[in-house]
Amino acid sequence: LRRLEPSFVSVTYGAGGSTREKTIEIVKRIREEFGLEAMAHFTCVGATVPELRATLDEMQRAGIDNVLALRGDPPAGQEVWTRTEGGLEYSRELVELISGGYPFAIGAACFPETHIHASSTEADLEHLAEKVRAGVDFLITQLFFDNALYLDFVERARAAGIEVPIIPGIMPITKVGQVERMASMCGASIPEGLRRELHARGDDPEAVLDFGVAYATLQCAELLAAGAPGIH
Repeated sequence: LRRLEPSFVSVTYGAGGSTREKTIEIVKRIREEFGLEAMAHFTCVGATVPELRATLDEMQRAGIDNVLALRGDPPAGQEVWTRTEGGLEYSRELVELISGGYPFAIGAACFPETHIHASSTEADLEHLAEKVRAGVDFLITQLFFDNALYLDFVERARAAGIEVPIIPGIMPITKVGQVERMASMCGASIPEGLRRELHARGDDPEAVLDFGVAYATLQCAELLAAGAPGIH
């Protein structure tokens, strides 16, 4: 990736803290060995507040500058999100913890098609505005496959007083079943025309991959032309 000069590389974080040490180690390597800026994902899952602080302290010692603050998904085998005893309930609380005591640039997630647990689109935007006021420097969207959803969301976010950069999150499709499961889990819609084209290639994994990458590439080009601040 280095020769393509990405602005940053993000490194995910395992559910239940299963890869916390690996996340920090990989971010350090990306920065030190390859000279790329890196961002560590950071979640509330399976950790008390003192444990979260200890991880943040470790990130600071490691020279990490950028953190993506997420509530996180339930650990494997657990259907419903439940707060860890002594931990945090919402990503806003995680943002407050970080901004209150650490110098990191803080990213957070947003949902063009509304968070699956939000009571309404309006309530979702209100919660997002609260999260941004708590100390968020930039937002990265959940995956989407129709650029009109992103453009409409940005317009609504600006009307709600949210001024930070909103970076579109793009998922190149590599397998039909996998992307349908992911979209279902996070409440993202798959346009009927896209679904039809994918299933028409369903028996040919290479054709699905080629089409999926081409579709994502066109999505990115259109988003950048429309003024998106970058692509994640």
